[in-house]
Parts: sequence; C-alpha cells; structure tokens
Amino acid sequence: MSHRPFPGRRSVLRGSLAASAALSLPTALGAAPAFARSGRPKAGWGVQAGDVTSDSGLVWVRSDRPARMIVETSATESFRNPRRWHGPLLGPGTDFTGTTPLRGLPSGEQIHYRVLLTDPDDPRRTGEPVTGSFRTASGKRRDGVRFVWSGDQAGQGWGINPDLGGYRIYEAMGALDPDFFLCSGDNIYADGPLTETVALPDGRTWRNITTEEKAKVAETLAEFRGNFRYNLLDENLRAFNARVPSVIQWDDHEVTNNWYPGEILGDTRYTEKNVDVLASRARQAFSEYFPISTLRRPSGRVHRVQHHGPLLDVFVLDMRTYRNANSTDDQPADAQGILGREQLEWLKRELSRSRAVWKVIASDMPIGLVVPDTGDGKPNIEAVAQGDPGKPLGRELQIAELLRFIKHRRITGTVWLTADVHYTSAQHYLPSKAAFTDFEPFWEFVSGPLNAGAFPANTLDGTFGPDRVFIKAPTTANVSPAGGYQFFGEVDIDGGSGELTVRLREQDGTVLFTQVLQPGRVGQ
Repeated sequence: MSHRPFPGRRSVLRGSLAASAALSLPTALGAAPAFARSGRPKAGWGVQAGDVTSDSGLVWVRSDRPARMIVETSATESFRNPRRWHGPLLGPGTDFTGTTPLRGLPSGEQIHYRVLLTDPDDPRRTGEPVTGSFRTASGKRRDGVRFVWSGDQAGQGWGINPDLGGYRIYEAMGALDPDFFLCSGDNIYADGPLTETVALPDGRTWRNITTEEKAKVAETLAEFRGNFRYNLLDENLRAFNARVPSVIQWDDHEVTNNWYPGEILGDTRYTEKNVDVLASRARQAFSEYFPISTLRRPSGRVHRVQHHGPLLDVFVLDMRTYRNANSTDDQPADAQGILGREQLEWLKRELSRSRAVWKVIASDMPIGLVVPDTGDGKPNIEAVAQGDPGKPLGRELQIAELLRFIKHRRITGTVWLTADVHYTSAQHYLPSKAAFTDFEPFWEFVSGPLNAGAFPANTLDGTFGPDRVFIKAPTTANVSPAGGYQFFGEVDIDGGSGELTVRLREQDGTVLFTQVLQPGRVGQ
C-alpha cells in the first residue's frame, strides 16, 4: 500500500498557509499588511515545526519585539475547539525566537497549528496569528513514510535571487507532500559574504538580496543570527516551513569552512581567530533558529535519533563537534575519528535498539568520497576517505568499526544519506571490491545543493569498495544555481511491501535516478 494521502494538506498548500506566509513578510521584503494591529507583536519570519514523532513535535517562531508565545492546535483548519499550549517569553536573549513543545498528539494525523504572540504586559494585545501544519508519524506500518533531503544553502556567493524567484527548489520538494525534510547541513554559509551582483560566465548578472550581516564573514553572535535570518527572507522557504516539518543537522559552514575543534584560523578576513569561540556563537544561533529537541537539553547536542513509526528511524550524526583535527588522515590508529568515541558508542547502541524496518544514517559528510581540505596549503582531509585504497587508516578506522558492528550484530536496513559535495550521486559499497571486507553491502546517496555553487565529482576511495552507480555533476567549479545542478532526494517507504525507494531529483522535481531497496537485509 502506498503512502497515505492527506487531502487537508493539499488545501493548506494552495490556501491558508500560503496566504498566511504572504501576509507575514519581513519588513525587508515588504511593508506590514494594512490590517496589522499597530503596536502588537508580529511573526514576520513565519513558523517552523521540527523533530516530529508519533505523538510530539516542536513549533518555532520569531517575534519582532518582546512577546509571549502561545500555540493552538486543532484537527481542522477551522480551529474549532483548539488545544492551547503556553510557550516561552520571547526576548533579546534568544533574538526574540522561541520553541514550544507539543506532546500527547494523536498518531498519524494532520495537526493544524497557529502561533499567537501576545504583549507580555497586556495579554489582550495579540498579534495576527501565523498558521502551519504537520503530520505526526503513524503507528500503522501500512501508512508508509515519505521524506525529502538535501543541504547546502546560500553558498559560494549565491544567495536569494529575486530574478529567479528565490529558492524555488522548495516548491518542488513541497509538491511531493513529504512527512518531513531532512537537511543534511550547511544550512547557512556564515563564511560566505554576499554581494549585490555577480557577473556570470555567459554575460548575465546574478542579483542577490543582501543584508548587513551577510556583507562579511560572521564572527559575532549578532552576525551568526543574521545569517540564519537571511534564508527566512525567502517566501518559498517560509511557505515550505509552514507545511513540512524539519529534521536539521549541521556541518561546517554554520561556523566556517572545514572547521574542527581547537582550530586557530589563518584566514585574514577574521579578527576572531579561535574557532571554538566562533563555534559557540554559531551553536547558540543555530539552536535559536531551528526547532531541535536535543538542543533543549542540558547537553545541547545535535546528534539524535528521530523515531518515525515502525518503518523508520533516522540517526542524525554530528561530524563536527567531536572530530579530531584535519590532517593527512593516514595514521594507523585513531581513537577519536570524525564522530568521537562517545558518539560512536551512542550510534552503535541506538542501532542495536532500533526495531524500525529502515535505519537511515543521516551523515553530514560522505564516507567514500575524498573531500580535501587545502585551506592552509597542506594536503589535509576534510571528511573520512583520504584516497588510499588500502586498509582503513585515520578516520576510516572508526567507519570500519561501525560497519563491522552492523554486520556482526545483524542490523538490517541501514541506508546512508548525505549532502556536502554539491552534486548528486549514488554509491553502492561492496566487500567484493573493498580492501576492508568485514561488512555487508550498503548504499550511500548524495544530494544537494539547495542553493549554492555546484562542483565536479570527488574521487572515490577504494577502502570500502564504492561502486558509483549514478552521478550528475558539472565539469567546472562553482556553477551558479542559474546554471542548474541543484538537487534534492526523495525517500519513499511503502507500507505494504516495506520497500524503500530512493529518487534523486533535480530542482524542478525531475527524477534523475531511482533505486528500490528490499527490507530485511543486513546492511543493504
């Protein structure tokens, strides 16, 4: 049985949410609506939902002034007999953002919500409500699951271009009516300033919407916050956020290119050279601008498991916070690796506990693609693979340990999804072609960018035997979104057969490649 349709979602897509988003434009894009109540809080940056499970979810909003956040939920768009949730007080300490957890929701149902912002000194003074919706995970296998994934936004100098209609890729993703969107990192490019115009190779001119915070590399907390706000200037993204919940992870460009803990920058654009200081500010802004369940806990971590009913668990990795320093990555022993020992043990433990048919490993970096880091003039490695096709070395040792664990614990249905490299491809990893053979075959699918420069394909490392089954990438570096090569992926799990279908798609939704995977196999 295919993914269950929810007719109410389609009407939301065409109707009230789109209208709500249009009526709530930030002042940078248009004047406040004529009927806005003067002097009352406004939520001009839209709403978001995130980390939705079968009975819970988080709702996010940003106010234009101090306000109390209130969320009302209902089974219908009419909001008859709504349930009310009292959220936090929004103020300058969180850049006027806030998240309200919703618990005890019905499973497998469309949840309509509206956010009200009230004057903290006079609850009767309430701004215009902003509405959204999301679908809770179903506890019934037959309902199926569908989600989309991608990453890499506003990079390499390519921001919101009004001539192209902004981030149009979100229209194509939203048209698939996904249960959620998995963003695989590089949500912003804090190290990528934007200019008003860029000359294209064909003689055309690219135009960017620009802001003060995007005029230089982000160093202060205010500048990092401004980078996250920048993307919300795009109407397509705001409308998408209002109807599709997210599962967000981060990578390097939320802080600076190819960063690792303890790094001291040599980049002359920065007055703050200590990456740990920059990362702390970036993490705060990241936690303020996305609804992420684990960032609300004392540990404040990004890595987590998102349970989505009996068919799917999503294991969201953090390959930044715990990694060792970028190096030639060819050391014969490496206890820390790219995940850190604690996160690796967490991942193994959670994979063992999972009873979901499919276990998606959301990796912010690829496994067998060689991603170099030559920022300091040295031939260092940014990801896992270092180009030596022999036995595992450096960070590969940690991945080998994980793959061996999956095989010997007989863990079925693992699939790796990633972005980062700015093209789309599918790799099937085969022990028969590998130097390290103590693992079961598995697939790794790459998608992106959402709105950033596209780049030629990275070379493969033979240690884990990747067979590149499909690829689409440009032959020149930093092709603008106007030149195409913007991608997202779709995962569709059938509720009857349990089959998982991956489709790699272009920015307009055109299917480039399809792979159907069968359930119940160790690895995949």
